[in-house]
Amino acid sequence: MGGVTGGSAHERAAMLAAIEAGADRLAKSVAGLGDAELRAASGLPGWTRGHVATHVARNADSLWNLLEWARTGEKVPQYPSMEAREEGLRAGAGRGTGELVDDLRTSAERFAEQTRTLSEAAWDFRVQGLVGPEMPAWFVLHRRWREVEVHHVDLAAGYGPADWPADYVRAELGFTLRGLSEVGPDEHGGLRGLRLRATDTGQSADLGDGPEVTGSAAALLAWITGRSDGAGLTTRPDVALPSPPRWPVDPSVP
Repeated sequence: MGGVTGGSAHERAAMLAAIEAGADRLAKSVAGLGDAELRAASGLPGWTRGHVATHVARNADSLWNLLEWARTGEKVPQYPSMEAREEGLRAGAGRGTGELVDDLRTSAERFAEQTRTLSEAAWDFRVQGLVGPEMPAWFVLHRRWREVEVHHVDLAAGYGPADWPADYVRAELGFTLRGLSEVGPDEHGGLRGLRLRATDTGQSADLGDGPEVTGSAAALLAWITGRSDGAGLTTRPDVALPSPPRWPVDPSVP
């Protein structure tokens, strides 16, 4: 999979297979945790591991809604409101291991089934989530892939950025760098003026003529997404790594 688009049937099939594999890995990680461990802190401030697992399950349902919008042509909001999204998270976070694993697997399969029945024309239909720019329905697949992989890291249960599949890293970094290149300097936050280089994939973005930050694509992505402190990255000249801006920064998708 090329990792920078996703609009072809071949790319969609590859992405869906990767999503299903990632969702299975995440469910297995949750299954390995006891109820007390699920109530312990996750990698996200203020969230327990139960919050993370619940969020991933509800995300599958919410993105199903966007694909239903594409399927019918009738607007179906991702979530009724931000308040409803937060209430669903609170309501499900305290459940036990069995309930959370079943929820993750059931919601993931429901999402996958929706993708299997969508017509070819529907994949180019434009939808919009609760936040972020308008997008073709095929980009919903990438957003689901992101949720599964990044929040598996946030579960803080032994899965880290080094475990991300190479195809995911290439795709996510590509979209992230494109998004950063499209927005104005005021939205670059701590990345303003930097030159970003992935030494293994060749992906790059020049956000100015300031210091160069280099490292593997996975290390670069982990830092930009706030999932690492920049371990494995090098700056030239040797300066402290700044704090990246809020992520994700999705690009405009034709």
